[in-house]
Amino acid sequence: MGNMNIKFNFMRMRVITTIMSVLLLIASIASLSYQGLNLGIDFTGGTLVEVGYPEAVDLDKIRESFIDSEFSNTSVQYFGTANEILIRIPPQRGLNSADISSNLLNLLSANDLNVEMRRVEFVGPQVGDELKEDGGLAMLYALLCIMVYVAFRFQMRFSVGAVAALIHDVVITLGFFSIMHFNFDLTILAALLAVIGYSLNDTIVVFDRVRENFRKVRDKTPVDVFNISLNQTLSRTLMTSFTTLLVLIALFFLGGEIIHGFSIALIFGVLIGTYSSIYIASPVTLALGIKKEDLMPVKKEGLDLENQP
Repeated sequence: MGNMNIKFNFMRMRVITTIMSVLLLIASIASLSYQGLNLGIDFTGGTLVEVGYPEAVDLDKIRESFIDSEFSNTSVQYFGTANEILIRIPPQRGLNSADISSNLLNLLSANDLNVEMRRVEFVGPQVGDELKEDGGLAMLYALLCIMVYVAFRFQMRFSVGAVAALIHDVVITLGFFSIMHFNFDLTILAALLAVIGYSLNDTIVVFDRVRENFRKVRDKTPVDVFNISLNQTLSRTLMTSFTTLLVLIALFFLGGEIIHGFSIALIFGVLIGTYSSIYIASPVTLALGIKKEDLMPVKKEGLDLENQP
């Protein structure tokens, strides 16, 4: 039957953690409403320029040269190596991509004549709006499909608990990016979808053990069953989170600036997803009144009579 001892009474903290989560959600929604996200050119439209240098260059010097120019709101980062620079330029009124790239090259050439234009790409605002809408719809469809899947695999109350945890993770991660004013582009959206998958996997493991223990343990309350299940899956949860975070931290420090936002989103998402599997999905399912009878197989009437000789 396995270890049925409760080492950590997780559910005893559920009121405090619920209040903490509500405050975080309020702060996230407030920031998203008043400040919004610092959208990248994938969503807003603009020009993407890649330039190359014969030697490694200092990004701070390039940013300083942009301060008093029309490129003051430009994002600058290394692209692959310290010799290649990726420049993201917001939409410029009255200028097309050829004018923008020409002005940019003239500005960069004033500091280094050996600068070479490698690539210029224009992303129109209309395309940006479509990407924004499609990205939001992709996340909504993912949540709906997850709700249906969990409802079929477990029970409707579990489904609501799982989706509540996922919405919690997404909103707080978006709020984190809004409050910190980090750049939000398609790579961050991809990271958010990955966070949904990670968090759901963690929640499903807990719910699977809860269902198993509801059928095994007869003298325990639903709160005890959830505590037992969380304790039994704790080592697996911590080990998975720890190894995933090790990879993501290495990616953040060694992967280059171009994937910093992606790795930050995943690091924050893994932490908040691990928390929500314990303190959002389980308490919400408990609050909805889940009990042993909800998970027992339904007996068909007359089945015992048919089996009699």
